[in-house]
Amino acid sequence: MKNAFGYELIIDLTGCDKNIISSKKKLQEYVDKLCKLIKMKKYGKTLLPYFGEKAAFTKGYSLVQLIETSSITGHFSDLWGTAYINIFSCKRYNHALAKKFTCQFFSAKKAKARFFIR
Repeated sequence: MKNAFGYELIIDLTGCDKNIISSKKKLQEYVDKLCKLIKMKKYGKTLLPYFGEKAAFTKGYSLVQLIETSSITGHFSDLWGTAYINIFSCKRYNHALAKKFTCQFFSAKKAKARFFIR
């Protein structure tokens, strides 16, 4: 679209490998590889806090990676083995490739994805 502000991919993953979604090192690897794959330049360090430990259903990592054209965010549930990823960019990117890579990286059994041009 000529007048699009941005492109957003939202992916909900279930049946993820719990060893991956609960590893700060693996989550950093995901962000690094994804940015390279979809040709996005990171802006600053990746934020990877682990919190929500007062309740099993809120416990897990969240990630925020600013990119020069917007951001990549993710939230991960240790309890349910789920991941919730958003990739938003004002620059076009191959959202089908990003989805495929994300599903494979987290060894997801199921994925529900939506792509928006905003």
